[in-house]
Formats: sequence, C-alpha cells, structure tokens
Amino acid sequence: MERSSKIWKLFFGSGSVTLFNTLRAFVINKLLAVFLSPAAFACVGQFMNWMSIGQATSSLAMQNGWVSLTAQNKGDIKQLHGVWRGGFRLTTFATVFTCVLAAIFCFAAPLEKMLPGVHPRLAQAAILFALPGILATNMVAICSAVMNGLGLVKRWALIQIVASLFQMLWVAVFLYSGRLSVLSIIATQSVVAGIFAARVAARAGFNIKTFRESVLDIRGPWMSYAVMGLVPMIIAPLVLMFVRSFVGAELGWNAAGIWQGVYKISDFFASIFSAVLGVLILPRISREMSKVDFRREFYPIFLRMMGVTLVCCAAIYFTRSFVVSLLLSQSYAAAADYMPIQLLGDLLRSGGWCFGMVLIARRETKLFLIIEVGANLLFAGATVAGVHLYEMHGPMLAYALENLVTFVALAISVGRLKWNTP
Repeated sequence: MERSSKIWKLFFGSGSVTLFNTLRAFVINKLLAVFLSPAAFACVGQFMNWMSIGQATSSLAMQNGWVSLTAQNKGDIKQLHGVWRGGFRLTTFATVFTCVLAAIFCFAAPLEKMLPGVHPRLAQAAILFALPGILATNMVAICSAVMNGLGLVKRWALIQIVASLFQMLWVAVFLYSGRLSVLSIIATQSVVAGIFAARVAARAGFNIKTFRESVLDIRGPWMSYAVMGLVPMIIAPLVLMFVRSFVGAELGWNAAGIWQGVYKISDFFASIFSAVLGVLILPRISREMSKVDFRREFYPIFLRMMGVTLVCCAAIYFTRSFVVSLLLSQSYAAAADYMPIQLLGDLLRSGGWCFGMVLIARRETKLFLIIEVGANLLFAGATVAGVHLYEMHGPMLAYALENLVTFVALAISVGRLKWNTP
C-alpha cells in the first residue's frame, strides 16, 4: 500500500509539472494556428523538425543519459563529477560541429523549395537565430535532467515550470508585436529559459567550475546513451518531414497542415507521458537489478500508465471536435474526423515508451535502435501506401500500425532481458 501510494504521488507530482509543458505547447500551438493558415502551419512544422535535428546533434541526444548516469553515480561525488565533465565535453564538441553544419546549410540549401511560401532571407535569419536557441534548449533539458537524476525534485520542477512560462511569454509577445518573423520567434523561444535553468542548476553544484576542477573525464558510459538518443532524434524528424512533404505533394499543403494538426494533438498528450516516464522509470531501473526487483518496480508503473492513457484517449475521442477547436482553430475542424485511429496509436505509443525506457536504462543499444529505426521506416512506408489507398486516413492508419508493431516488439524484448538474479 505504501509503495502504491508513493508511485501515485510521483506520477501525479511529475504529471502536474509536465502540465506546464503541455500548457506551453498548447499556447504556442494555439497562437500559431490562429495566426497561420494550415499551409503556413505545415512550414513551421518543417522548421521545427530542423530544430529537433539540431538539438539532437548538438546535445548528442543524451538527456536520458544525464538522468541515469547522475542517479547511478550520485553516491560517489568524485565519480559523478567525472561523468559530468565527460558529458559536458562531448556536448561542447557536438555543439561546435552542429553550428558549422547549420551555417553551411543556411547558405547552401534550396530553402525556397524546402519551405514553400517563406522568403529565403527570412529562412536564413531563422536558422542563424536557431543556433543560440538550440543551445538554450539543451541547457534547459540537461539541467532539468541532472536535477531529476540527483533527486532534487523541487529544482527540477522549478526549471520545468519557469522555462515553460518564459517560452510562452516570448512567443506571445513577439507574435503580437510582429518584431520578428514567425520562424525566428520559434527559433529563439528558449533563450531566457536556458539562462534561468543554468542558474538554478549551478546552485545545486552543476556548473562549469565543477567540470573544470574534476580530475576525472569519464566519457565511455555516454556513448550508448548518445547512440540510443541520437539515432531516433534524427530519424524521427526526417521521417516526419518526409511524411509532411509527401502528403503536401499528393493531397496539397492544406492537407499537410491538417495532418500536422492531428499529429500535434498527439504530441500534446505524449509529452506529458514521456516526461512522467522519465521521472518514474529511468532513475529506478538499472542494469544491476534482479528480475524480481524489476517486476516490482516496473509493472505497477506500466499498468497505471496504460490506465491513465486509456481514460485520456477515451475522453479525447468523445470531445475531439472541441479538442480541435481548443488546441488549434476552426480552420482545422476537419482534423476531428481523422483522430479516432490516431488515438489508438497514442494508447499503444505510451505502452511502448514504458518498455523503451527499460531498454534505455539497461543500455540495450542495438536492440533499442533496431526497433526504433524499423518503426520509423514502417511509418514512412505505411504512410505512402496508406495515402494511395485511403488518402487522408493513410497517415493515421500508418501511425497506429507503427505503434502496434513497436509495442509488441518492445514488450517481447523486455520480457527476454537477462537479469543478474531471477
């Protein structure tokens, strides 16, 4: 009873904090949907996928590693500081590399074709503005991940909540004032939030001084987390850009905007569950656990997650027209017709993430990557087939199929994991 109560407390505590992230996504998405046509909304989606790739390559997508390795080494300060120093140096090298590539891309890529309707000069300015924006976003993610790993829940919550508030205010003020282009506003939304996150983390001992004074420089454990995070964080935006471009080419860019709206609604609720799982599962699961301990820790969380997700999906299904008008605008009313199959995919997605977090915590790199890459390729291929057969219903059917296959594959993989003791 005490364990169950603790799990629910952590679940709703982390869920409450994550509601601010969802509120941020809601406000920003709502503003964009009101200010932009579906076609322009699709172009913003393309640009945000570019930023996601930049965030992945500059941070090496090691956020889960910052949580797990901090939690595993917090009992040994010397070892912990060496791990932090190794992660910081790897991130620094990756950030410099990303900035060089972004500058080349900015002036060499055919931006007028990749972002139809956006002036190339505005696109170039947005890409350059995105560089400090990406750095700031990584600062927020890494600092909050370290606070999570240290068990400093109040500092983690403070970073998450205040960062969300800063981002909402930034987008709202500049959209209404018209002082920057929409793409540049999106690119720079995390600048103030990044500075704040760094200040909060520094007071908990996570700062540059700590890195410099460390006599250790531990990089080895980071590599599996980097690979497991980097590949999905690059391939997923690429697949989304492919799907969006394919739908735009086959059915028109307004149709691509409608699909973007449906997918964004999924992301609103998926962001809640992914953040909650990061708090509940990653610090609790390790490679040294016994099978009995794993079952005791994992399955109560899994069952609660699936139950809460099922209730949420059912509620959204019966109020989907209202949800579309609330989260988007009346210009996207057609999105409600395509949501039922998408919601089935969302339910399966949350279950798959539970099992996926276990593979990440256990550093099952090859197994995790095979499933992730296969799932994304399945989504892309099924979308092409689905659009030809079912038109606008195709991408949603492909999404549900991808998550069904991923859920089954991850569940089987976790069930076959070898533990230290039975």
